[in-house]
Amino acid sequence: MSKKVALVTGASSGIGEAAARQLQQAGFVVYGAARRTDRMSGLAAAGVRTLALDVTSETSADKAVAEIIAAEGRIDVLVNNAGYGSYGALEDVPMEEARAQIEVNVFGLARLTRLVLPHMRAQRGGTIVNISSMGGRFATPMGAWYHASKYAVEGLSDALRLEVERFGIDVVLIEPGSVRTDWGAIAAGKLRDTSGDGPYAEQADAMAKSLERSSRPGARMTSPATVIGKAVTTAATARRPRTRYRVGFGARPLILLNRLLPDRTFDALIKRSSGVPA
Repeated sequence: MSKKVALVTGASSGIGEAAARQLQQAGFVVYGAARRTDRMSGLAAAGVRTLALDVTSETSADKAVAEIIAAEGRIDVLVNNAGYGSYGALEDVPMEEARAQIEVNVFGLARLTRLVLPHMRAQRGGTIVNISSMGGRFATPMGAWYHASKYAVEGLSDALRLEVERFGIDVVLIEPGSVRTDWGAIAAGKLRDTSGDGPYAEQADAMAKSLERSSRPGARMTSPATVIGKAVTTAATARRPRTRYRVGFGARPLILLNRLLPDRTFDALIKRSSGVPA
């Protein structure tokens, strides 16, 4: 039997890059996809096939999947990792930015999933790995649209799992905790631009500092992206993967506390840990 084939979106950095490298080391033929292929030269040098993909474009997504099918004849694993964090007070975030957040984090994921499902059904097997977040189980201040997108990914994945199990297809959610990537710095920049002035400025400044801390090299209370990449590879190679993998700093205890504590008690905990004033 030929090697299994994996497609990883958002592979130019962070979790996507780590997942692509580890899947390749595990023996998969890996296609790493991102909007800019020049940022994946390191992956290409490691033997990962790279291709251009904008998950918000039907044409781009169609072309990427067709290219893989033409070359390999199959896709065994789809890792939906492409996404970003749009932070800002709900009152401040323009609706066009809110729509862009949902378009990338939810519709982009659904678009790629719809394209690979016919091939997985035909081969009677496959694994779809959706990168969610512990932020898909509880919210933090200033992240309404980001959390809305990840809550949606959780619900979409749960429904999809019920639909495709009969075809031998597994649907897996990865719920990372705090991860040491550029994600936090990018989210902090958006937050400062959106709510750095005005009535939410004090909260925005505190939350931005919290997000920025997670992006610093060697930051405490964070995990490297390789930890998440390992979970992706575990799910992709498992005969019967778990439906959820909670990995990375804080994911397990915070999700558990969210389930156990009253809402207002948990709210106070999140505000205190984020440095956001009450």
